[in-house]
Amino acid sequence: MITTTGISLRYGGRALFENVNIKFTPGNCYGLIGANGSGKSTFLKILSGEIQANKGDVTIGSGLRLAFLKQNHYEFDELEVLRTVLLGHKRLCEIMDEKELLYAKPDFSEEDGIKLSELEAEFSELNGWEAESEAATLLNGLNISEEFHYKKMKELEGKEKVRVLLAQALFGNPDILLLDEPTNHLDIDSITWLENFLYNFENTVIVVSHDRHFLNKVCTHIADIDYSKIQLYVGNYDFWYKSSQLALQQTKDLNKKTEAKKKELQEFIQRFSANASKSKQATSRKKLLEKLTLEDIKPSSRKYPFVDFKPEREAGNDLLLVEGVSKAIDGVKILNDVSFMVNKGDKIAFVGPDGLAKTTLFQILTGELTPDSGSFKWGITTSQAYFPKDNSKFFDGVDLTLVEWLRQFSSDETETFLRGWLGRMLFSGEEALKKASVLSGGEKVRCMLSKMMLSSANTLLFDEPTNHLDLESITALNNGLINFKGTLLLVSHDHEFVQTIANRIIEITPNGLIDRQMTYDEYLENTDIIALRKEMYN
Repeated sequence: MITTTGISLRYGGRALFENVNIKFTPGNCYGLIGANGSGKSTFLKILSGEIQANKGDVTIGSGLRLAFLKQNHYEFDELEVLRTVLLGHKRLCEIMDEKELLYAKPDFSEEDGIKLSELEAEFSELNGWEAESEAATLLNGLNISEEFHYKKMKELEGKEKVRVLLAQALFGNPDILLLDEPTNHLDIDSITWLENFLYNFENTVIVVSHDRHFLNKVCTHIADIDYSKIQLYVGNYDFWYKSSQLALQQTKDLNKKTEAKKKELQEFIQRFSANASKSKQATSRKKLLEKLTLEDIKPSSRKYPFVDFKPEREAGNDLLLVEGVSKAIDGVKILNDVSFMVNKGDKIAFVGPDGLAKTTLFQILTGELTPDSGSFKWGITTSQAYFPKDNSKFFDGVDLTLVEWLRQFSSDETETFLRGWLGRMLFSGEEALKKASVLSGGEKVRCMLSKMMLSSANTLLFDEPTNHLDLESITALNNGLINFKGTLLLVSHDHEFVQTIANRIIEITPNGLIDRQMTYDEYLENTDIIALRKEMYN
């Protein structure tokens, strides 16, 4: 168990936390959520002891071991991968090192023998004989194969280092596990493995993540940072989001009778309880949900941008034909004989581990790159709007206010009209006069969404649009694309995003395309496709 008492933290005149009292108990997984800048990562660092609060205390039960997913990718560069994972249990590594020194002593004394006997006993208690095997199993589960286990960390790519650091945090069955964006740089198989690991993890987990599917799968509780406080709620992210929206609607409708509100809440809880999965987390969550009262659910102060794509004209049946497109970059074949047809109403998610292949395809379709061979043709009734993975060219060195920036892409150039669009994306008042060159990553994405909405295009191309966005903006964009009446080509690592939007999946593999008209979950669970994918990657 880990408890905070009266935690307060200020930076300058701004209060990040004020008198936070919270208890995290074993057997539960807590999703720590909050708007960008609310202090999610900072709170994890307070819990781990990396940051000291101005006031208050963090109490960890006696003898409990805490593990924290580190973000410093270079800290262990000179160490072997397997050794890096073992360092997740510092005491175990200390014992291993002491034993090695004693065994290597040329003048081994009786006192050394007694010390060695004590170390061996403690080593055995800590399951030391299974340590390397356990570490190797963790690495294999995260797709770090045995050929890498004895390489130095500096020989690994950044995304591989992240997986090793995740294995380090998970190693040795820590009593308290702190995870800051653990699904970053993980492929779908590794994320599924991590979800299953946390299903069976019986200790305390506190996780920060923008991956809603992951939060829904693993969390028994949501810890919401709002108004410098942290409020605990039973349930996963979807339950928190929908219940907070229900509470907000009920507070707006002051005339609604209390009994009617209670009935609405009970029906809402029953729907969520019935949909709970078979994991033990979900089972315990269901029991807790059934005990909720009206007073337990509170409206959130969160603001959601308004995302609504409305095509100016409807596209005809001939949308896009791609025939035999190939492309090499720096002598490496990225796309090889890619062919497919886009039909009216398609919402296609392009998936696969090679992000460069997907980005290259979109750059070709939007005219940024020319294919080495093959061709593509857009229908004459189509109009396209493109969200690139890298939007820096739209902002770097641009000495314009946001109103001036958006004016470049609008037929109506009046300030009132442009401020209205910016207000939809949470740039109101003085915010609309910020310089485009100083925006954060999330603010740039919201500006790009405004630009795309103004285009009134009937075909949208999105390459990783959820990068840099907070959960509120991701949810708003998700809903906007569900409601979009045109055609969509989408690249995203966000499982929930792809599952709820796409009606067709195209996977780019080293040996061709897999193209199926189905949802993402159906695609991942189809046994024929699972077998085909294995064949296509061999």
